[in-house]
Amino acid sequence: MKEGIHPEHHKAVVHCACGNEFETGSTLKEIKVEICSKCHPFFTGKQKLVDAAGRVEKFRTKYSNVGGAKKKAPKGSAGKGEK
Repeated sequence: MKEGIHPEHHKAVVHCACGNEFETGSTLKEIKVEICSKCHPFFTGKQKLVDAAGRVEKFRTKYSNVGGAKKKAPKGSAGKGEK
């Protein structure tokens, strides 16, 4: 390995939003994360929606009427051949 081109490697403390803390190796000394293995739905088996900026609610409202009644054509958009 070449000398002087590799970053320093430290013991890093990882802080999760759920309050969990653990130690790992990194070039950073402190890391802050939103989801860790203690609160992630894949590892806990619990359904938990992590909604950033209301995206889940926006999706639900956009597709809430899918499979329901079809939308009416706007006025003045008669098809060809109709008079």
